[in-house]
Formats: sequence, structure tokens, C-alpha cells
Amino acid sequence: MNPIIQTRNLNLFYGTFQALHDISIDIESKMITSIIGPSGCGKSTLLRVFNRMNDLLEDVKVEGGVFIDAKNIYEPGVDLVELRKKVGMVFQRPNPFPLSVAENVLFSVKIHRTAAFKEYGDILEQSLRAVDLWDILKDKLKTSALNLTLEQQQRLCIARLLPVKPDILLMDEPCSALDPIATAHIEELMDQLKVNYTIVIVTHNMQQAARVSDRSAYLYLGDLIEYDSTEKMFTIPKDRRTEEYLAGKFG
Repeated sequence: MNPIIQTRNLNLFYGTFQALHDISIDIESKMITSIIGPSGCGKSTLLRVFNRMNDLLEDVKVEGGVFIDAKNIYEPGVDLVELRKKVGMVFQRPNPFPLSVAENVLFSVKIHRTAAFKEYGDILEQSLRAVDLWDILKDKLKTSALNLTLEQQQRLCIARLLPVKPDILLMDEPCSALDPIATAHIEELMDQLKVNYTIVIVTHNMQQAARVSDRSAYLYLGDLIEYDSTEKMFTIPKDRRTEEYLAGKFG
């Protein structure tokens, strides 16, 4: 076991509503972990805990510990800019900036001033190669990112995270806006990326979870019902509620 993310007795409240209940989980480094469960069970809320995106909402309270590399990210004084460089996020629908392909990839580098101008070319090529876009876009770097296909836009959004050298990639239903062929391409990309990154993905697609993830966490009504290797959970689940959900009896 080599956990990079750990929660201990995690509770999260939106005002008086408790969205997460006493969750303790260890997420291992350089694996793909799927968070599954029916709508409204707390999947995206748990994902956003890991880079404190829930902080952007009003009246959110978090109790318990959330540790990344053994450091509690909810302690006072945590630098959220540094945290979100370490823990990048990809959303349901691609959200490229209305800028060129090159400007999208180099955006964080320029904002954080983490590289010299002479390094921009190498960073651009390395980031686009990592998401298999370099050969397609190397002659279109000044083209608006909004002109790309949805799959290319989602790949570009992943490439945009890489120059700041994150350790963790959070993906909130990254294929929900894509067709089956594009979905298969993004799944192949995730498998390639886990060599260098820890990936945590929220998905409603049980087949996708079975295909791409090494481990799966099943949430129901804010409770962590089961957490195990995906193969074990999908073949011999330990909890009756997990079995019923995977069998399609609800959700």
C-alpha cells in the first residue's frame, strides 16, 4: 500500500445538510480509483474535497482529516494555489479557455511564472505529446481551442494541467459529454497517464469503472459502503447494497 490521499472520519456539511458521513479511505499512488454510486450520493463532493473546491461554495463545513502526502490539507494556512497545482481537476464538459491551443497549455506557466520563455516550446510539446495531441495540433498551435472537437478539448484541458507538474488528477465524469469512440480514447489516455499520475475519477458508467479503474469506492447517501479492488468489488462485492447497485436494481 502506498496511499497518496487519505481521509480520516471525514464529514462534510452544506449548511445543516450532511453530504458525507465519517469517510475514511486510502487512495493509492499511480493508480486509477473510481468513485461510483447513484446520483446525489456525494461522489463529486468527495472528489472536490481533495483540492478544496468545495471551499468556493457558501456555508460548507468540513470535519475530520484529509491528508495528501501525509499533510492535512484542511489545516489553517494551507496555500490553496499550491494545493491546486499539485491536485489538478478535469470537469464533466471540456472547458478550454477562449484562447489559442498554445495559450491554453501555457496559461498556468505564465500565471505562476514557473518557467522561462525559452522553455515554452519544450513545455508545449511535452504537454501535448502526453495527451497524444502533438502530431495533430503542432501546426495549429495558434488555432482557437474552441474550434477543436470535444474529445480534443478534453485532452487539451488535461494537457493544461501538466506544466505545473501535478501529482494527482481529479476527473469528474470526464467522458459524460463524449461519444463512445471519444470515450474509449480518453480511457486509453487515462491508462497511459497513470504511469506518472494518481487519477481519481467520478463516473456513473459502471462499465467504464470496470474498464479503467484499479480500485473502486461505492458511495450511497453520503456513506462509503465499500472500497476494494475493482475486480473484487465487481465480481464478489462484500455488501448487499453494492451488489444491488452493480446489478442495476437502483441508481
